[in-house]
Amino acid sequence: MAAGNEITAIYYIQHHLQNLTFGRHPELGWKFASTSTEAQEMGFMAIHVDTMGWSIAMGVLFLWLFRKAGQMATTGVPGGLQNAVEMVIEFIENLTRSTFHGKNPHIAPIALTLFMWILLMNTLKILPVDYFPELFGRLGVEYMKIVPTTDVNATLGMALGVFCLIVYYSCKVKGVGGFAKELSLTPFNHWLLIPFNLVLEIVGLIVKPISLALRLFGNMFAGEVIFILIALLPFWAIWVLDVPWAIFHILVVSLQAFIFTTLSIVYLSAAHEHH
Repeated sequence: MAAGNEITAIYYIQHHLQNLTFGRHPELGWKFASTSTEAQEMGFMAIHVDTMGWSIAMGVLFLWLFRKAGQMATTGVPGGLQNAVEMVIEFIENLTRSTFHGKNPHIAPIALTLFMWILLMNTLKILPVDYFPELFGRLGVEYMKIVPTTDVNATLGMALGVFCLIVYYSCKVKGVGGFAKELSLTPFNHWLLIPFNLVLEIVGLIVKPISLALRLFGNMFAGEVIFILIALLPFWAIWVLDVPWAIFHILVVSLQAFIFTTLSIVYLSAAHEHH
């Protein structure tokens, strides 16, 4: 009996941590993976459909909310949505002014988009861990992992976007030659140490998006695992542990969005600075 419960618990955890994957199986062709083994056999080009769908949905929700707030804006007594949107915009504006030291009107909108998009994706974690897998299971969908930031592919995608902006603005502001010179002559301004400088600077440049992605993924994935483990406990224990953890995780959700956004602004600020 104990062994059966253990197998059930292992299956439950694996099921809730498995993405809905679509790709080309080497033997079965194009299909949705019905097991985690099939998903692995589909290789690098397989798509996590749930990650893509929920991340796009949260992006659309962000655009809709802010557009709705703009349409409802009034100089009189503002409504709740307008108040919330104005608070977020003011918060991001102050954060950008205190962190970004260059001149670029696009940085604040980029920061706002990153913060709200990550915040909305993270907030999906507060929903009951069993609700959507069961709902989609009744519709014939085997797997459904609704929090995009618990998928390292999503966090790496956003981090690579920030990395591309870092390289783009470094080349635009400093010129390709200036950026290459910065990589070659920092931190030691001597031609003999150019190879050593290049190794240090290129590694440091590559580490930025990796650390951004893994920090967000690690914190959100760990929280997801704890929610799943709590769901395996007896009913009375679930309420004792789940509610405090959910309340605590509200702080984690917003904090991780803040950290990712702040570090992105810091990196983009460095891309605008001349050394």
